Amino acid sequence: MTATDDIRTTADLRSRVAELHAAREQIRSGPSSAATEQQHARGKLTVHERLAMLLDEGSFREIEQFRRHRATGFGLEDRRPHTDGVVTGWGTIDGRTVFVYAHDFRIFGGSLGEAHATKIHKVMDLAESAGAPLISLSDGAGARIQEGVTALAGYGGIFRRNVRASGVVPQISVMLGPCAGGATYSPALTDYVFMVRDIAQMYITGPDVVSAVTGEEITHEELGGAEVHATESGAGAFVYDDEESCFADVRHLVSLLPSNNREQPPVAPTADPPDRATPSLLDIVPADTTRAYDMRDVIAEVVDDGDLFEVHANWATNIVCGLARLDGHTVGIVANQPASLAGVLDIHASEKAARFVSTCDSFSIPLVTLVDVPGFLPGGDQERGGIIRHGAKLLYAYCAATVPRVQLILRKAYGGAYIVMDSRSIGADLSLAWPTNEIAVMGAEAAANVVFRREIAAAPDPEIARAQRIKQYRNDLMHPYYAAEAGLVDDVIDPSDTRAVLVDALSMLRAKRAELPVRKHGNPPT
Repeated sequence: MTATDDIRTTADLRSRVAELHAAREQIRSGPSSAATEQQHARGKLTVHERLAMLLDEGSFREIEQFRRHRATGFGLEDRRPHTDGVVTGWGTIDGRTVFVYAHDFRIFGGSLGEAHATKIHKVMDLAESAGAPLISLSDGAGARIQEGVTALAGYGGIFRRNVRASGVVPQISVMLGPCAGGATYSPALTDYVFMVRDIAQMYITGPDVVSAVTGEEITHEELGGAEVHATESGAGAFVYDDEESCFADVRHLVSLLPSNNREQPPVAPTADPPDRATPSLLDIVPADTTRAYDMRDVIAEVVDDGDLFEVHANWATNIVCGLARLDGHTVGIVANQPASLAGVLDIHASEKAARFVSTCDSFSIPLVTLVDVPGFLPGGDQERGGIIRHGAKLLYAYCAATVPRVQLILRKAYGGAYIVMDSRSIGADLSLAWPTNEIAVMGAEAAANVVFRREIAAAPDPEIARAQRIKQYRNDLMHPYYAAEAGLVDDVIDPSDTRAVLVDALSMLRAKRAELPVRKHGNPPT
């Protein structure tokens, strides 16, 4: 090869590189400026604007940018845009690797075809192999109708991978547009679902189909908007007014989670002293068990810097579930909420807590359970709705959990609800209580009416007799040291020492190891 040939080859390679960069920039900018303007007019960011908000600056590495579909018919052979409507790759959040796929609504409405699905399959496989979280940014119109059954098969491959990666790597779904039909099941299979008001919807059948089949006239928002799923269905764990605040919280969630099930959650430095006293708890929680208070105030006093990242904050509000830190270490908090339905357990609260407990256990996050529960919610609707099955879900989740588990009983803990809220009898490593605790089969009034029913009815003054027997039952079986005397509570503590005691307990349990029986898998209640 001559010197002239070398120069020609170099020049040709440089021109090819220039062509590459130009092609990438054209693909990145989208199909047209008009399509981008329409996306913005809908109140939505473009796919790369979203990735820039979610990931560390300059960290995103896209794969299969030049992918095109191979479908024919219905005019598809004349429309073969690059990316096929989904951007896939990896980047970092606070320096930690995450994998992402993000629908581009500007291309085929973000609908899923064969090539589109194959790209998602690849990035899901990479996330599982690399042991890193998977985040989906959903803004797609469902299966690409023109590609028929191959599009549906693509969804099947996504669902199978969702299940295979469940409990292996964190899976986070961010809903930023429409999600209909079978496409809704992938978010439902993931660990956490974020939604943005006004732009995100999820439903199995859209308003037009609902109207045609049932005659019901309903809007997209009423059928499957963020508010519906955050407050009624429980399908949305977090809801936001804008994409920016949504992505900020996705980043925060990732900071609380391990990258995979073989790692411990990351530890964050904190200036909050581990032995900080919490005397304000003496004023927050009334000794009178009939008086309400906000359990979030208790949690804020105990955890690092008062920061609780609450999950499903607006659904099943009679129980509080969330992630926090104690001495820099991530913990899962499950707590009855006396400010809502007196903190009773019902169908939705049981489902919410069971899912949260199971997720924490999957990713080695210790559990702290704060108990102030009057029992399960009675009533025909609850029984017919399956409170037995749903309550058993929470019981199963706790019994199956092998992470460190600490129970703290603040006030009342009655009946089966006491057992279900991670009592010593179902495997809590430590059970602690405040001196205001009342642990019993039921409240003193109800118990006296049952145990001494005939005696009270035969008394000259039934009301005086009832009052005497209530006092006797409370003094004999419900005093704050009764459970401790029976070995069911490990210690009765000063509320002012709550934070310090919990930090010490979890530090002691950090190296906990649990052996499970050999089995394919359990069979949890459905």
